[in-house]
Amino acid sequence: EVRLVESGGGLVQTGGSLRLSCVASGFTWDKFDDHAIGWVRQAPGKEREGVSCSNGNGKIFYSDSVKGRFTIWRDSSRNTVYLQMDNLTPEDSAVYFCTAGPNPAIVAGSTFGEVMHYWGKGILVTVSP
Repeated sequence: EVRLVESGGGLVQTGGSLRLSCVASGFTWDKFDDHAIGWVRQAPGKEREGVSCSNGNGKIFYSDSVKGRFTIWRDSSRNTVYLQMDNLTPEDSAVYFCTAGPNPAIVAGSTFGEVMHYWGKGILVTVSP
C-alpha cells in the first residue's frame, strides 16, 4: 500500500513562505517515477482545488491561482515531492493533501485529484492577514 506523509505546514503571515514535503513509500511492483504526485487543497466552504502536480515524465501543472508563486519539484532518490509556496495570502489557507496516481493524471489539470489513487492525511497551512 502506497503511503504519503506530508510535512512543512504551519502558520505564516501574508507575504511569507512555506515549503511542503511529501514522502512516498510502499511502492511494490512499480516505482516512484511511475506516479504523478500532486498537491490538492481544501479550504472550509470552498471546493477542493488541485494546485500543482509533477509526474515522472517531467510534466508539471500549476493552477492559475498559484502560478508564479508556487514551485513543485521531485527528488526521486528520496521518493519526495516538494512544494515551495511563496508570497502567500490568506486565500492560500487550507488543508493541503499530497496525492499520487498514474503519470497521465496530470493531463486532468486542476481536477487531477479526481483520478489520483492515493492520498495523504493532509497538513494545515494558515496564512494570517
